[in-house]
Amino acid sequence: MQIHLNILHRWLGATLTLACVFGTSAAAQTATGDSATLHQILERLDRLEQQNRELAAEVGALRKELAAAHGVPQGAAAGAETAQSTPASTAPASDLDERLAVQEQRTDEMAQTKVESSQHFPIRITGMALFNSYINSNSSVPDVPTTLTGSGPLAGGATLRQTVIGLDYQGPEIFGGGTIHGFLNMDFFGPSSDPYGSSFRIRTAGIEFNWENTSIMVGQDKPLISPYSPNSLAEVGVAPLSDAGNLWVWQPQLRVEQRFHLNQTITLRAQASLFETREGYSGVTPAYGALQYARPSVQGRVALAYNFDDNRRIEIGSGGAGSTTHVADATVPSHVFTVDWFANPWRRLEISGLLFRGEDVSNLGGAGAGVTVFNPYYAIPVHADGGWTQFSFLATSRLTFNLFGGEQQNRGSDLYYGNLGKNEAYGGNVMYRIAPNVILSLESQQLHTTYLGTGHFLNNHYDLGIAYLF
Repeated sequence: MQIHLNILHRWLGATLTLACVFGTSAAAQTATGDSATLHQILERLDRLEQQNRELAAEVGALRKELAAAHGVPQGAAAGAETAQSTPASTAPASDLDERLAVQEQRTDEMAQTKVESSQHFPIRITGMALFNSYINSNSSVPDVPTTLTGSGPLAGGATLRQTVIGLDYQGPEIFGGGTIHGFLNMDFFGPSSDPYGSSFRIRTAGIEFNWENTSIMVGQDKPLISPYSPNSLAEVGVAPLSDAGNLWVWQPQLRVEQRFHLNQTITLRAQASLFETREGYSGVTPAYGALQYARPSVQGRVALAYNFDDNRRIEIGSGGAGSTTHVADATVPSHVFTVDWFANPWRRLEISGLLFRGEDVSNLGGAGAGVTVFNPYYAIPVHADGGWTQFSFLATSRLTFNLFGGEQQNRGSDLYYGNLGKNEAYGGNVMYRIAPNVILSLESQQLHTTYLGTGHFLNNHYDLGIAYLF
């Protein structure tokens, strides 16, 4: 009935507009007898007719979506649609007044302030306000631990610095029928964990130029060869399973993608990027000379996807990256090869993950030292193997269970005594939507870090997260 009243309001508005058009046009014809005025009237009528047809189609689609969302059979939905199309004059006047009052109240509640850019193109605000309360069994780690450096007593705290604010914007059409899309995501997860001193920072950002089968992106994102991450509200400031099999670091890059539709269900994607590495993660001591903290990395990935329908697919990808690390007078090669996957062949189950093998992978977000320097003229890359996987079970539309685990192991013969040899993490969480845009999360994760010849450290991390999506 609410949709019917909304249509009634819009129909009355269209009728009044027609009346004004006819009145104005009749006066003009009487005064001048100009045939052009009649032509204008017919054009306006055509436009109004087209708008009415679009409105009717939109209402029909909305009714079908509402029926599907509430599990209403098609026959019942059709019956409801017929009932709603009954003329208002057949309902009691008091009932109409009551429903009209409810409709007006809900319209006021749903009214939103429009965000308009200086260039008059659409901008959408995204993100979430995220509250985390956590306990660590090892107090030597921060609120979101990725590796361990020692041991300590039980410690805990609470924070809002993993809150994320984003902008999603659409640009004009460009040559070749292309469109422009952009995004900017920020949070408060800077170096300081002080509630009054949290630093605002850019997470990911990009400007995308999209055509039917081709896309080009310039911006800041994680490596092309590591497209997925586990689901977590406990680890948002850094990607879940960072330093434990998930190659993650947000860096500037240029990315190109070409899509090939082999048939209606199979799509092949070929991707390439020029990525700026973060050599400061290589763990090289300054005593051996200057280290170039940013180097270009060439990356490529090919992915084959089979689509069951609009919501279910299986995708398997394989990628590789190559670059060099420059330290003092030595040049060290950096290579990595990956296999990644995502599958949700059943609506309630999702499986995702990544496996990698390479050398000097710390500059792409790997754990521990990427390079071992023996003197200013001789250095070797540290070989590493790792990966992660996650199983997500969507029990209901509100309840989701996630189980994940990952590890990275660095080859001992490439390491100094005391270097990080292995880092692994295992955990799980349950997420429940207590409202359409409010998520309650309970997560438990265990982290193990082993150093060559010096010991093994353990931390149990427990987190309660409440996210308000906007």
